[in-house]
Amino acid sequence: MRAMILAAGRGERMRPLSDATPKPLLLAGGRPLIVRHIEALVRAGIRDIVINHAHLGHLIEQALGDGTRFGARIRYSPEGEALETAGGIANALPLLGDAPFAVINGDIACDFDYARLLVTGDTMRTRMLQAHLVLVPNPPHHAQGDFALRDGKVSAEGGPRLTFSGIGAYDPALFAGIVRGAKARLAPLLVAAMETGAVSGELHADRWMDVGTPERLAELDRQLSGL
Repeated sequence: MRAMILAAGRGERMRPLSDATPKPLLLAGGRPLIVRHIEALVRAGIRDIVINHAHLGHLIEQALGDGTRFGARIRYSPEGEALETAGGIANALPLLGDAPFAVINGDIACDFDYARLLVTGDTMRTRMLQAHLVLVPNPPHHAQGDFALRDGKVSAEGGPRLTFSGIGAYDPALFAGIVRGAKARLAPLLVAAMETGAVSGELHADRWMDVGTPERLAELDRQLSGL
């Protein structure tokens, strides 16, 4: 299985920290957020990684290189202008191959075991699935949640609702209708697939944080530094 780390966002809520540093390169516990994901993917046996970028993307490439020092093979999918989530994934499809792949938001922190996505990816096509989402309990800043999880399937209706973690596995077919280089949001694709029962999911109830603001980054840094 290959993996993609989403790193093209401007990070408006993280300003002024993100003015000179891409958000995924911001430090928490002494290491960049994105490095923690790369290391976790390699531990899980996922070493072929694609990273998209736009804002200050050259700094991401300079910092990470080809991934050799992490035990990974990193390739990049540059975007002149951020293409949003689905657009960025569709643009990177030639690098992601024909099999289901994992996608992780570069601006989250979690202790989810990415090896679980290896198992899921192997069964998605036999189960007629286009996506598998990792959901988490709703954080205070997103109390309304995103989707409902029942009997292993995710739906846009009903409840109780949970928050999408930014971690998932996808079949390339989900993005077949997006023209490469076009902007596109992920949520409408997921909702359409949910209506046909093609989205499964699981709950991750352990550590997870959307590191979207300087305050949350500082809190994560305190947690990881043991302060």
